[in-house]
Amino acid sequence: MDIIEKAVSILMRDGVVVYPTETVYGLGADAFSDEAIFKVYEAKHRPLGMPISIAVSDFDMLAAVAHVEPWMELFIQTFLPGPVTIVLAARNSIPEVLTGGTGMIGIRLPAHPLAQQLIERFDSPITATSANLHGAKDPQTPDECTVRYDFLLDGGRLPGTPSTVVDLPARTILRAGSEVDKIARFLVNL
Repeated sequence: MDIIEKAVSILMRDGVVVYPTETVYGLGADAFSDEAIFKVYEAKHRPLGMPISIAVSDFDMLAAVAHVEPWMELFIQTFLPGPVTIVLAARNSIPEVLTGGTGMIGIRLPAHPLAQQLIERFDSPITATSANLHGAKDPQTPDECTVRYDFLLDGGRLPGTPSTVVDLPARTILRAGSEVDKIARFLVNL
């Protein structure tokens, strides 16, 4: 069994996996399993009611969990996969706890090959929150992943700049991170 298969088998049993992205280490669990989602909240000591983003492996998976208007596709094609979290209206399939009751869901399509392989092989979205205690420093190395988890995919030292979070329907940046200047220019012209 290779490391991706092992990580997928843990996700299938409602386990929690730390995985590398092109920004920081993420904490992944089955985004459709209440049990797995609550393990993520518990591990991070994150208050319930605060949304948690999810990660997908391709546009089809993204469109299955969120409402994508045709005009949004150009932004998605330009910046994903990459260090951007887009916030979109969630479809009914998304557990309400992940949206924090807002009806909106943050979505990553990570560019890191291990993250891509993990989500593709799991064939379903996983949570995409940083693998640290709520409010703590974003983890750049496996040693900095200070949460409880079942398995870690080691991607070495990561850049450490978090993703830029964009409320795409409102065309606004909610959190500045990687590529923020390029994204801001693009949004003005969208």
